[in-house]
Amino acid sequence: MPPIAQMGRMISDARLDQIVQRFQFLEARMAAGAGPSDIAALAREYSELKPVVDRIEAWRRLTRDIADAQAMLSDPDMKDLAEDELARLRAERPGAEEALQRALLPRDEADARPAILEIRPGTGGDEAALFAADLLRMYQRYAEARGWRVEIIEEQATELGGIKEVIARIGGEGVFARLKYESGVHRVQRVPATESGGRIHTSAATVAVLPEAQDVDIQIDPNDLRIDTMRSSGAGGQHVNTTDSAVRITHVPTGIVVTSSEKSQHQNRAIAMQVLKARLYDLERRRAEEARAADRKAQVGSGDRSERIRTYNFPQGRMTDHRINLTLYKLDQVMQGDLDEVIDALTADAQARLLAEAEDRPATGAMT
Repeated sequence: MPPIAQMGRMISDARLDQIVQRFQFLEARMAAGAGPSDIAALAREYSELKPVVDRIEAWRRLTRDIADAQAMLSDPDMKDLAEDELARLRAERPGAEEALQRALLPRDEADARPAILEIRPGTGGDEAALFAADLLRMYQRYAEARGWRVEIIEEQATELGGIKEVIARIGGEGVFARLKYESGVHRVQRVPATESGGRIHTSAATVAVLPEAQDVDIQIDPNDLRIDTMRSSGAGGQHVNTTDSAVRITHVPTGIVVTSSEKSQHQNRAIAMQVLKARLYDLERRRAEEARAADRKAQVGSGDRSERIRTYNFPQGRMTDHRINLTLYKLDQVMQGDLDEVIDALTADAQARLLAEAEDRPATGAMT
């Protein structure tokens, strides 16, 4: 069977065999009853490989059908039928090849991880804080629809019901893969609840989505940390209880500062360390990505916190994602957590860019 040209490279049939054999090995191990310590890892790899193997089998089936139809051309009684069949199969080939190419793209190792979501108001005062709260509810509803779990780690609210800052952990299947393109500046255009003159204001909030770090990802030298205990308080008013439970951790080499102000000082330290590890892991991922793509002029979801990625225009009922020039006139549904259409489009665009990068690289022979 001929190798597949993958955007300027060649994928050998031996490489495809290797993937299928690994999948069959995992299937056999799971059927034989792997131990509790192994089954989770086996199941995760199995679920990741299955769509790839499905695409390989579909490609090979199509290739066999084309070969069979070509063989039928030599039979005068079957020639007309074979020509029609060949035309149909050849029309299907580009789509099948692209689907296989996408399935074989390198996976982001963080895609399957939980995510740390951080939302902060930007320009716009009270209205920006209210919009930050709207964004939190949007992501909470999206998470609920997908069966994910949202745990609020840190939240500072305003008296009007807005948010000064919120940090949440979102756990579930493929959370980071779905949310990783949400990082950036989200802009809102609407008449604020605090505006009596009916004028449209423009405000903004920043969103950061970080993959949750595992202990093996980040090793922190205790000597690099400065840990301060602070006085924390409630949301305001005359019945504020203050304690010395709030914890602030500063990672001296990077200057990253994390705070947590729950009731338990021990819990605060654990929460702050969890967020600190996620930020350090994200920093390392960014550095590695910049090294790999130093000459990349544009990329979707670069994660630049200063990049304006999306506008929510309430008077016109539209949401526009500026990175891919996608406009949806269904803002009410989007704010209720209906994000799949825009996330699917962002994911498809990112995959297309990866394919284009592979095409730009010079061929180096068969991939093994």
